[in-house]
Amino acid sequence: MTEVYLLLGSNLQNPALQLEIARQKLAEKAGIIVSESPVYRSAPWGIEDQPEFANQVLCIETSFYALELLKCLQSIELSMGRKRIVKWGSRIIDIDILYYNKQIITQHALKTPHPELQNRRFTLVPLCDIAPDFIHPVFNISNQTMLQRCKDEGEVIRIQ
Repeated sequence: MTEVYLLLGSNLQNPALQLEIARQKLAEKAGIIVSESPVYRSAPWGIEDQPEFANQVLCIETSFYALELLKCLQSIELSMGRKRIVKWGSRIIDIDILYYNKQIITQHALKTPHPELQNRRFTLVPLCDIAPDFIHPVFNISNQTMLQRCKDEGEVIRIQ
């Protein structure tokens, strides 16, 4: 089994409910949920003129290889009604792979660690709830250190 950190995000159709549905589908199809952060509310990132997001980080154990897992996650997103129209736009659900174990993957379809992880407070705050001491395999610093150094000043508020 491989340890994977995922970021869930939603800002449409009752976002907290969408995260709950995604967690259920992940447990059914992707692997075992080992830990989960609280749910946070955050301002949109990239495109600011849209509803606020609900975000949560999960740690799962999976038997899928990285690209198989990516396909599984995209299938879950599609089954929940995800439409990829505008980059960083509103969405029912988004499931990003933050870390696939400690592997560095640089393929066209998948890059891990997630290339924007260190720049996104809405990702680092919930990630630090469950893995503050996890060491980023490229930067060789902890998630907690990345959060302390993050220049993103977006508000991230615990809602659950």
